Amino acid sequence: MNHLKKVTLAVFAFMFSMALQAQDRNPGSVGIGAQFGQPTGLSVKVYNPNGMSTDILAAWDLNDFFFLNIHGLIENHIGSSGRLHYFVGPGAFAGIRDTGGESLSDQDFEAGISGNFGLNIIFGTIEVFGQVTPRLKLTDGTAGAVGGGAGIRFYLP
Repeated sequence: MNHLKKVTLAVFAFMFSMALQAQDRNPGSVGIGAQFGQPTGLSVKVYNPNGMSTDILAAWDLNDFFFLNIHGLIENHIGSSGRLHYFVGPGAFAGIRDTGGESLSDQDFEAGISGNFGLNIIFGTIEVFGQVTPRLKLTDGTAGAVGGGAGIRFYLP
């Protein structure tokens, strides 16, 4: 293992151990991380334990598309530990897909409604989650699809 990989691993391990020792998420704290799945992208969540949290997923492929999904999520504890939760909530999505041409008319715009449900587990200021996102496209006809994935967020103090 080269020196750069060792340093990167050590920094990640240090940050992870610090996050585990930190106190839990606070109301209004912002979690930043990534979702891996369909689609894969940047995940941001504004935590609100007394109402709906805001969950935003921005995904893109530098050559083909940009996708934005926004949900309001209600989170409830599972069991007595306070670490494991299920969440559910409504949302909307919009996306632009390049169809290969040079002009703006060569791009497809899609938008519609979506829902989101899943599970998360909290380790200090780290959230690990898995979710399913059914979507109903309402532009240029209607079509259903299911997305989702697994991810991780680190909450800022």
